Amino acid sequence: MARMHTRRRGSSGSDKPSADEPPEWSDVDPDDIEDRVVELAEQGYDPSQIGMKLRDEGVTGTPVPDVKLATGKKISEILDENDARADIPEDLRNLMERAVRLREHVRENPQDYQNKRALQNTESKVRRLADYYRGDELEPDFTYTYEVAVELLEDVE
Repeated sequence: MARMHTRRRGSSGSDKPSADEPPEWSDVDPDDIEDRVVELAEQGYDPSQIGMKLRDEGVTGTPVPDVKLATGKKISEILDENDARADIPEDLRNLMERAVRLREHVRENPQDYQNKRALQNTESKVRRLADYYRGDELEPDFTYTYEVAVELLEDVE
């Protein structure tokens, strides 16, 4: 969704190196990794933050370059199995936080047309992503409004 609201071409990203097994210098037990993932989730970290912490800090001092290679499961699958998943998906919550910040900014600065347009684009992305998640990870009757977003974000904190 990076280039949804622009006429520019998308930027090509780097590909992950192809590997079938974790490197030999990273010999962390998969059960220890899963325990650490659940522990970090209970401390309030998002799945992307958990991956970075495991990459940087590791479990017992040994970094984990790729959780999926080491355990055979993604971080979100580990969180699902242990009932430690967040109520709102991380990408939707981040977009809703941005929309709330933009709406408050536009309310204080009504002449800021550039951010009015950014608010429209962000709320459009939120609605599209809510359509994607509706029924599976959101209630079937979920509709995005500013008030609903503020209420959901207050519950998370």
